[in-house]
Amino acid sequence: MVGSAIRDRFPVFRDKVYVNSCSQGALSDAVRAAYEEYLDGWDENGAEWEHWVERSEAARAAFAGLLGASPDDVAIQTSVSAAVSGLVSALQFRGERNRIVISENEFPTVGQIAHAQELRGAEVVQVEPDPEAYAAAIDERTALVCSTFVSYRTGAVHDVEAIYGIAREHGALMLVDGYQGIGAIPLEAAEAGDVVVGGTVKYLLASAGLAFMALRPGLVEELVPVQTGWFADENVFDMQIERYRPHRSARRFDAGTPPVPNIYAGVAGVALIADAGVPAIQAHVRGLVERLVAGLDELGAQVATRPHGPLVCIRSTDAPALVAAIAEADIVASERDSNLRVSLHLYNTDEDIDAVLTALARNRELLA
Repeated sequence: MVGSAIRDRFPVFRDKVYVNSCSQGALSDAVRAAYEEYLDGWDENGAEWEHWVERSEAARAAFAGLLGASPDDVAIQTSVSAAVSGLVSALQFRGERNRIVISENEFPTVGQIAHAQELRGAEVVQVEPDPEAYAAAIDERTALVCSTFVSYRTGAVHDVEAIYGIAREHGALMLVDGYQGIGAIPLEAAEAGDVVVGGTVKYLLASAGLAFMALRPGLVEELVPVQTGWFADENVFDMQIERYRPHRSARRFDAGTPPVPNIYAGVAGVALIADAGVPAIQAHVRGLVERLVAGLDELGAQVATRPHGPLVCIRSTDAPALVAAIAEADIVASERDSNLRVSLHLYNTDEDIDAVLTALARNRELLA
C-alpha cells in the first residue's frame, strides 16, 4: 500500500504535511507498537536474551531480503559510522595500494573516516560525483572507492554500478552509502558494490541506532577487522577471552551488544517497506516528484539537480528562513547547502505536493 491507502498509519499527517524523510522517516503505528512490545517484554520477563538475539537475526534477514543478499553476508550495526569504521579497520593502507577515492557528495561520515585513514598511510582523493571523474582517479594504487547512492546535499542519484565497474577493473573495493535511497529506490547489493551500508532512520521508517553492512559473497573471508566486540565472536555465548576468534560470516563485523530496542523498531519499519514493495514505492514517488518539479518550473524555481530519486533540493536565497516560513503552513522539511530539501515517500500524496507548492508560491522571495 502507498499514498492515501497507508497514510493513516502515520499520525504526523493528522496535523502536518511531512516531506522530510531524508532526515527522519515518519513514525508509524507499527514502529510505536514494536517499541511497546520490547518494553512489555522487558517489564514482564527481565532479560529476554534469547528473544533479543532472535530479533537481531530477524533484522539481519530483513535487510538481506531488501538488498537481495544472504543473511550470512549482512552485519548488524549501530550506525553507518560504525559500519565504515569496522570495514576500514580490516584494510591495510601500506605500500602502493593506499588510495581512497571519494566524491564531493559524500556524507561527512565517509569523508571524515576516509581522512582519518591518512594517519594509517592512506591518500584520499576527492572527485566530482560522476563515473568519468572516478575513472580518472582510480588506478592500481586504489584500495577503496566510496560513493553515496543518493546525495543528501543535492538529491542526485549516483551511477554506482558504473563506478563499481571501474573499481573492479583496478582491483579496488567499492563502498556504497545507500542511506538516502534504500527503501525508496531498488538496490541489489551485489550489483552496486562490494560493500553496501545503510540504516533505518530515513526511508526504512524506524529510528536512529540501527544500521547494516552487506558484503558481496565471499568477501567476508578476505576481511579481518581489528575493530570488534563480543557479538563478533565465533560463538558469542562461549564467553571466551583467550584469543581473537572472528565469526566466519559477516557477523564478525557485528561488534558489541546489539541495539535491541532499535532492532524491534527496525524490523517493523522494514516490514512496512517490504509489504508495499520498493518498486511500487519508487513508482509512486516518481509520480509525486514529477508533479513537484512541474510546479517548481511554473514558479520559476531552480533545483540543485534534476531529481531521479525521492529527494528534491530547491535552491533558496535563505534556506533556513524558507524552512521556517513553510513550517508556518504546517509543512515539515529541512535544508542543506542553501537548498530546501523536499523528500517524498510511500505515505505522501498529490495533496502534499500541492500544499508545498502553495507555500512556496507565498514565499517566492526566498526562492533562488
